[in-house]
Amino acid sequence: MKQYYTIQGGQRLEGTVSISGAKNAAVAIIPAAILAGECCVLENLPHIQDVQSLKTIFSMLGCDVEFTRGDCLKIDPRGINTSDVTFKEVSSMRASSYLLGAMLGSYGEVELALPGGCVIGQRPIDQHIKGMRALGAKVYMDESRNVVRAQATRLRGAEIFFDVVSVGATINVMLAACKAEGQTILQNVAKEPHVVDVANFLNMMGASIRGAGTDVIRIQGKQKLHGCNYAVIPDQIETGTYMIAAAATRGDVVIKNVIPTHMEAISAKLMESGARVIEGDDGREYYLRVTMNERPRSVNIKTMVYPGFPTDLQQPMMAYLCTAQGTSVIQENIFENRFNHVKELRRMGAAISISKRTAKVRGVETLHGADISATDLRAGASLIVAGLAASGSTIVRNIEYTDRGYEHLEHKFNALGAKIERVSQD
Repeated sequence: MKQYYTIQGGQRLEGTVSISGAKNAAVAIIPAAILAGECCVLENLPHIQDVQSLKTIFSMLGCDVEFTRGDCLKIDPRGINTSDVTFKEVSSMRASSYLLGAMLGSYGEVELALPGGCVIGQRPIDQHIKGMRALGAKVYMDESRNVVRAQATRLRGAEIFFDVVSVGATINVMLAACKAEGQTILQNVAKEPHVVDVANFLNMMGASIRGAGTDVIRIQGKQKLHGCNYAVIPDQIETGTYMIAAAATRGDVVIKNVIPTHMEAISAKLMESGARVIEGDDGREYYLRVTMNERPRSVNIKTMVYPGFPTDLQQPMMAYLCTAQGTSVIQENIFENRFNHVKELRRMGAAISISKRTAKVRGVETLHGADISATDLRAGASLIVAGLAASGSTIVRNIEYTDRGYEHLEHKFNALGAKIERVSQD
């Protein structure tokens, strides 16, 4: 059954919203729990489709996995009875690639269907494979079946320099290296908050990882890890989406359960555009308050690896800048195919021109409602931001993409004064 959103635009967002656990951390930490060899309890997990998909995959592997309450997932990997991870659910999501490092580190072998996910450009796993081979694994690609096979009698530590900065490869090789004999040194690594969160989780299980969040990660392999309880960090991208939506609707929103240092690149650009971003602490948790009372000023953005401006917020930010005074220039440096949302924004009256990886956004007075379709997760968020700020009614289709990454999206926005309705259609 297909579902879509109807949005009555022009409502000023006001109030308080609480951020869920980080999608990008959760989908790596869940596979990492296999390495414990014992029961782990993960807290603050977001109720999103990607988490549910991983739960299904784990059940099919023979793992005992269940939600014990709200946002807590209990994972007991001792029932895993196969290294064949080629069922169709695996190929439907990008994060399933983390099963390569987790299964190889735990069982010494895995046959894994090549992962899918959003169509936003090439996301090869060559750096993942390079890392596994450096650790001593034999890795084969079966292109006829779209499967990768890896096997190792014993993993051994190594010095590995990644050719490009890759979040996925950094995490995947880190998972396998936790069980490798000796020390592994990873250089030119990703420094994103969810990389640090995965390292912290592994250390809670008894791993020895130092340097996560810097350019070099050092891992001392351990024969055995153990179970633990762990709470996932707040979602940086969800936080940024609500910050941008607050500014786009000329609103006043307090965003709770956040880590302000993770948001510095977004806060800086919003303030440059004329919004106020205030950091606070109520004694229990940090919050950010975003207020905006006027038409934004144009700004220029270049997406970069952390701590630069995140590619996952480029699309929502573009929707916001569609009504800015002047012309904004957005350069996409991470993915080569992340402007799929532009044609949909144009249908709402946006004036955007594209040249290779650069978009020029000439601000218009206002956007108007239209019948539009998401092409990927963050494109969906972009169109929802645009619909909230636009005049009239907007229909956003293909919302299964946003379900992959945003928990209770329409409920959270409606609690801030938005008018969003989820509609089911045969």
